[in-house]
Amino acid sequence: MPQHARLNSSASYRWLNCPPSVLLSEKYPDQTSPYARQGTDAHTLCAYLVEDALGRDSPDPTEDLDYYDQEMQDCAEGYAAFVMEEYSKIKQTCSDADVLIEQRVSFARWVPEGFGTADCIILADGVAEVIDYKHGLGILVSAETEEFGGNPQLMCYCLGVIQMFDGIYDIDTVKMAIYQPRRDNISIHTMTKAELLRFADEVLAPTAQLALKGEGDFKAGSHCQFCKAKATCRKRAEYNLELAKYDFAMPAELEDYEIDAILMRIDQFTSWAADVKEYALNQALLGTDYGHFKVVEGRSNRKYVSDDDVASAVQKAGYDPYEKKLLGITAMTSLLGKKKFEELLGSLTYKPPGKPTLVSKTDKRPPMKNTAENDFKE
Repeated sequence: MPQHARLNSSASYRWLNCPPSVLLSEKYPDQTSPYARQGTDAHTLCAYLVEDALGRDSPDPTEDLDYYDQEMQDCAEGYAAFVMEEYSKIKQTCSDADVLIEQRVSFARWVPEGFGTADCIILADGVAEVIDYKHGLGILVSAETEEFGGNPQLMCYCLGVIQMFDGIYDIDTVKMAIYQPRRDNISIHTMTKAELLRFADEVLAPTAQLALKGEGDFKAGSHCQFCKAKATCRKRAEYNLELAKYDFAMPAELEDYEIDAILMRIDQFTSWAADVKEYALNQALLGTDYGHFKVVEGRSNRKYVSDDDVASAVQKAGYDPYEKKLLGITAMTSLLGKKKFEELLGSLTYKPPGKPTLVSKTDKRPPMKNTAENDFKE
């Protein structure tokens, strides 16, 4: 079986929205990043902690993780606790429920060579639950989408579960859960097997065929974020450059409804602009001449050649080269332990209000009260 499916389940939200992006992306090399490698380490730790919580023998991978830190440990422990809580709920109705960790599933019945690896699957008579851990901090991930009902990646996993295990467990409902601790996000979506199969037959399978042939319509949107062709895609450029029409808006000042329209697209616009600049820089470093631009060396600050040598030289001169700083809350909790931290410092900590942020009304956080109105009343 190939290591990478052409129609990757993790990219399904993109190719379901924009089928021809699959072939367009294939001419670009695969790239990895420190964030992706950090996510891989976090998943490895999560898998170990769940296996350990289930009483299964599994080697502790901590020493081999390049990005391990206390935050990752806390996130993974929270994930393991969430999995065990979900497992406990299901066991109340099905005593022989089972938990599968890092289970490869195939949904090739609908997507040629379609397969993926589910972080956690809980199997029971009546219900199957797929739990996906997301370590990323940048993008909030939901278990449901407006276009497809559920999260396409998790729906593909659930189809794999149906294809592989429906003969063992009588599954009539699938439950999808996203656990994203660094965004304080737990998102759960439930749908019937009939709804899932209808999506597979009417949407997933025909769109997969279009994608493999490079057919269908290009479509720009939030799904472009992880597309390898995002910097050079003409459709994405056209989509974002539509904002340029507001340069000629009449009268001289934009109306509120026009600002609302711009806000709906401005995050994608700035993301697109940054992608184009990054791509152009990389190409310029390879020799491309963009006519009006050149590559120069950016500003930098002086650094010590060796911290140890600097400290030694300063100490010999009779000075103290180190500054003392109070440990942050995470480091202090690690030093004292959670119980001791709360005992000693619980009354000495507080959580200030967050900075006002303008977000879409689809965001689940409650709106702030009108601060200007409150200030006037005070």
